[in-house]
Amino acid sequence: MENHKIRVILIFGGRSGEHEVSLNSAQSIFKAIDRNRYDVETIGINKQGQWFWGVLPQDIIREGFSGSNQSPQVTLVLDPSDQRFIALDGRTLPNEGKFDFVFPVLHGPYGEDGTLQGLLEMANVPYAGSGVLGSSLGMDKDRMKVVFLDKKLPLANYLTFLRSDYLKQPETWVSAIEAKIGYPCFVKPANLGSSVGISKAHNSSELIQALNLATTYDRKVVVEENIVGREIEVAVLGNDDPKASLPGEILPAEEFYSYEAKYSDIGSSLKIPAPLPQFIIEQLQSMAIEAYRAVDASGLSRVDFFLTDKNEIILNEINTLPGFTEISMYPKLWDATGIPYAKLIDHLITLGFERFEEKQKSKISKD
Repeated sequence: MENHKIRVILIFGGRSGEHEVSLNSAQSIFKAIDRNRYDVETIGINKQGQWFWGVLPQDIIREGFSGSNQSPQVTLVLDPSDQRFIALDGRTLPNEGKFDFVFPVLHGPYGEDGTLQGLLEMANVPYAGSGVLGSSLGMDKDRMKVVFLDKKLPLANYLTFLRSDYLKQPETWVSAIEAKIGYPCFVKPANLGSSVGISKAHNSSELIQALNLATTYDRKVVVEENIVGREIEVAVLGNDDPKASLPGEILPAEEFYSYEAKYSDIGSSLKIPAPLPQFIIEQLQSMAIEAYRAVDASGLSRVDFFLTDKNEIILNEINTLPGFTEISMYPKLWDATGIPYAKLIDHLITLGFERFEEKQKSKISKD
């Protein structure tokens, strides 16, 4: 790899409700990545799940995938000894579709949940971010909470149930939520991010609406107690020896940090670093690293907390592939901690190669 630039494939778009967020994240990375070190090729995935070589995120943001008809549709060859992409129509790709590294920027299902990571593992491909287990645990809010509780990390009261059970007995589940969680409460699809499908319910009517919305997005729903407190986030970077950033604080323009509040200019603001006493900063950083290790994350994650007026810290969730848009908290936190955006991309690529090389040391059979 010393004799040539590292060939990076930037993959973005995807089938999830966070498709547009992915495009914006990819656009920022594509602009900032060091072209003296990396040759970058792009693959955009449309909402139907088709992969197109050479489409640019900024073009897709502007025109959609309608103009991608001229770009070859591609697929990954699952040959661990010859990692490459091929065009389905037989066209020749640059460098015959070969590459050194994949940088996935796919938020949500089929990108952040371990499915793409499993595909890349099958092809023996080095890539940025968490592996299959870390990604899947980080995506599923129910299973995430189970491993957090195993590590005795402090969580809000919550209840999980399946869509099929709710549809059979909706009144029973509404009553159970009211008895165990109360109002107000948050209703969330278990396997989405960026606040997609999340509602805050203040009464039974709003709860039913929230449940009906959440069950359109996932077969599993998590209902959480409302915690009154400041919203604090910490970025984590690393593999076996992760480091935590300075914390940042979200001041949402809406009642909670909704999809619109995260990705639209409607008055939400960030305080970076968050104005906090040093002992709270250290507790947040330590807990963020504990959460990171609990789900076996690697590369990067953003860990979200609530801080009450009594300085009680409540762990909310971990995001193993947080937004990389220009207004995203994760890169801003590291910039405030001393790692600027382009260097952060370098770190993530280096960490991806390190994780890949470490995995190559492990036998998978006796032969």
